[in-house]
Amino acid sequence: MPHNTKYVFVTGGVTSSLGKGIISASLAKLLQSRGYSVTIQKLDPYINVDPGTLNPYEHGECYVTEDGAETDLDLGHYERFLNAYTTQANNVTTGRIYQSVINKERRGEYLGKTVQVIPHITDEIKRRVKLLGTKNKFDVVITEIGGTVGDIESLPYIEAVRQLKWELGPTNSVVIHLTLVPYLAASGELKTKPTQHSVKVMLENGIQPDVLVLRTEHPLNVELRKKVALFCNVSLEAVIESIDVSTIYEVPLLMQNEKLDEFVLQKLNLPIDNAPELKDWKQFISRLKNPKHHIRIGLVGKYVELPDAYKSIMEALIHAGSSNECKVDIISIHSEEITVDNFSEKLNDLQGILVAPGFGHRGIEGKILAVKYARERNIPFLGICLGMQCAVIEFARNVLGYDDANSTEMARNTTHPVIDLMENQKGVTDKGGTMRLGAYPCTLTKESKAFEAYKTQEILERHRHRYELNNAFVDDLKKHGMNATGINPDTNLVEIIEIKSHPWFIGVQFHPEYKSTVVNPHPLFVSFVNAALKLVKG
Repeated sequence: MPHNTKYVFVTGGVTSSLGKGIISASLAKLLQSRGYSVTIQKLDPYINVDPGTLNPYEHGECYVTEDGAETDLDLGHYERFLNAYTTQANNVTTGRIYQSVINKERRGEYLGKTVQVIPHITDEIKRRVKLLGTKNKFDVVITEIGGTVGDIESLPYIEAVRQLKWELGPTNSVVIHLTLVPYLAASGELKTKPTQHSVKVMLENGIQPDVLVLRTEHPLNVELRKKVALFCNVSLEAVIESIDVSTIYEVPLLMQNEKLDEFVLQKLNLPIDNAPELKDWKQFISRLKNPKHHIRIGLVGKYVELPDAYKSIMEALIHAGSSNECKVDIISIHSEEITVDNFSEKLNDLQGILVAPGFGHRGIEGKILAVKYARERNIPFLGICLGMQCAVIEFARNVLGYDDANSTEMARNTTHPVIDLMENQKGVTDKGGTMRLGAYPCTLTKESKAFEAYKTQEILERHRHRYELNNAFVDDLKKHGMNATGINPDTNLVEIIEIKSHPWFIGVQFHPEYKSTVVNPHPLFVSFVNAALKLVKG
């Protein structure tokens, strides 16, 4: 008997950034905790093939999956909530859809037909949606449609959902529509008209939503819910309140109280037998909301104005904080604003310093000064990707005495290229062509802080970078106290550096933040926060 995958589609109206990703992840968490195998897919309406070349100011961080796909940051939420890996197939963009259709047309696969948005583009969208469920035999696939209903860019996706709803049949798909119920302070009223208009746009596109999730700052009374149900043609139980909460991790509990999972299972004709088992989740939230300690961690980066640019790092610090029963106050510090004259003042009163990843020379000297401050003041330090490279540059300049030590990304003619492209990367011009992406193995030195944290010698971590620590300088660094404590066994490239004489100083070439989840906080972040906590306790 063929496996019958059920499909849930999550759309948004009224305004963007309402939290479709969090609602999708919360529903998935509830279904997973009932014993169903679930995955979440994001369909992004932009024409970029992937977010790899997007500026973080445009779209927040670029999240990297285990298989090396550069994807939307919502996939980070999916993994953090479900504690399960996503893949390239979980993030599809308009650019990827069109690229695939055009490639097929060039190969003559359409037999001379005129290639059109309907049926060719919509068919490709439907193929990608269904493939994820049938190939991996998931019980439920939740598909989040990026953007807002009514956007020109979203139309092919909405049409594909309309067709799928008809093809799959009434008990095999559910459409959840997320809208905003704004509060007008002047009149003291919650307004449902934007929701009504948003549902009207859905109806004009041939889709009747099954469930309405209403984002609100104030509780919704029964009269308001009845009004929405009546005017939007849904049952009263299908009007779900999503009120603002102090942490996104409370949303699954909120959705459970609203019986969103029960309603969806009922619609999909699936058993509602097993109540969600969320004991670990509730313990995590309890520790998060009732910390025994407070620490201040400085996040030094060049995109700090936009919190989403470092979303996974911030969430990894929250996970590690909860694990240590500690509230981590993240102090965002713009690396361009750190100078020789003010760095002591800017970095004062911190129990830990994290130098963030990034590309390009802007703000690099500020990052190097932050490393110097952490190294000289014995403050716990974690450098990620470019942050690790800055730690090597700073050490080479100020301990080894190589005044012009640099990365060839920043200074091509440096006489001490401690960070450099590997030979096989040189001459590649395609953006991304020189990138090391996805999970790579690393072997740890037993007598190291990294080994203490991981408690195993063999690890697998995700990468997203071009430049590497130049092995020609490894011995020099070691002689002066900076050790390579993590090595890629296949390429002999340095993955982790530590300063042995420092209480806790680690730089990693990979991105540990991508693998931190609520259930499994990342060991490096847990160890880093613990080291900062020791500074507070004295």
